[in-house]
Amino acid sequence: MNKYRKDFPFFKAIDEHRSKDNNGLIYLDTSATAQRPYFVLDAMSHFYATANANPLRGLYSLSERATNAYEDARATVAKFINAKDSREIVFTRNSTESLNLIAYTYGLANIHEGDEICITIMEHHSNILPWQMLCKRTGAKLVFMECDKQTGVISSEEIKSKIGPKTKIVSCVHISNVLGVENPIKEIADKAHSVGAIMIVDGAQSTPHIKVDVQALGADFFAMSAHKFCGPMGIGALYGRLDLLEEMPPFLTGGEMIEYVTRDSATWAEVPHKFEAGTVSAGDAVGMGAAVRYIQMVGIENIAKHDLELTCRLMEGMKKIPHVNFVGPDDPTKRPGIVTFTIDGVHPHDIASLLSEDHIAIRAGHHCAQPLQQYLGINASARASLYLYNTEEEIDIFLEKVAQLRKLSGYKD
Repeated sequence: MNKYRKDFPFFKAIDEHRSKDNNGLIYLDTSATAQRPYFVLDAMSHFYATANANPLRGLYSLSERATNAYEDARATVAKFINAKDSREIVFTRNSTESLNLIAYTYGLANIHEGDEICITIMEHHSNILPWQMLCKRTGAKLVFMECDKQTGVISSEEIKSKIGPKTKIVSCVHISNVLGVENPIKEIADKAHSVGAIMIVDGAQSTPHIKVDVQALGADFFAMSAHKFCGPMGIGALYGRLDLLEEMPPFLTGGEMIEYVTRDSATWAEVPHKFEAGTVSAGDAVGMGAAVRYIQMVGIENIAKHDLELTCRLMEGMKKIPHVNFVGPDDPTKRPGIVTFTIDGVHPHDIASLLSEDHIAIRAGHHCAQPLQQYLGINASARASLYLYNTEEEIDIFLEKVAQLRKLSGYKD
């Protein structure tokens, strides 16, 4: 997989300046955002250089080329996650906006006092706050499925006990950005559907690492962010079942999302344009489509294999370092490139700062998952996250530096 590293200008510059005394920056924060290959950057530059026009409404050839590029990106994303129809893909700014779109449209139209919304304790704040808002506005109740504190697994018993006759929405992260575990989405979706609830999946961390099939998962909605899998920031996509999208009111109103407007009324455009108000981010959509094609060229199965190999190397090495504790399962096969940890006596912020002095970039803090950290009894943690461009050499350097952190913090052992 190391041959793909040269596809990324970020790493090309680092590797060219690497020397015996300078390892360059080691980037282990892909769960926050991935780096971008030339393939994506060139696709966006080509669009702006050759097809830059406002899509969808222009009746001239340049606007038609822009529209075709935009809709081709939509079709590419639809195929990537096995949506039945490209109209089931709504472009948004990110997964956060996608989840808010559902809460403010489907949620406000369908949730009432006494209803229940079920999520998990491991959700990112983006998949908690919209449902807290919806419950406060409607009088519904927010219910949490809890996981095993050691393995991160949500049991079948927990699923059955928390999803019941009052449940109208179930919203669950596919892969936890802290624990790294893949949740049993199909089992949860089957239970949700058995009681008449819809199933929403936060796929921000799963789409970069594993094959996603929204139909096989039983997802009614699925949210994703391009920047997590080598695409640009500021664009994401929401998959929604076509029948549900057609019934939902628009999220934002204004240009592009209308068919006809009078002084006192309006007729909305067809799905998905009903949900894409204003001038669309066509260049970013093209970049997202290019990121999907790049992932497909590399092969998601090859990425998964590489993730596992590096995660095994990282976790086996960390197990040999005294005072290191994993947050979540200690089985590397259960965590696709996401390794969260603490070190006895060393604050996670200090872990990140000390590693930064050695040009190693990791994440530290609550990872936008404070209810999970409170449930686990910790205030913060450090997280190293890997992807297709990381190398065994980088993992070995990381392990060497982590082994020194207690000593650098004033401990003798």
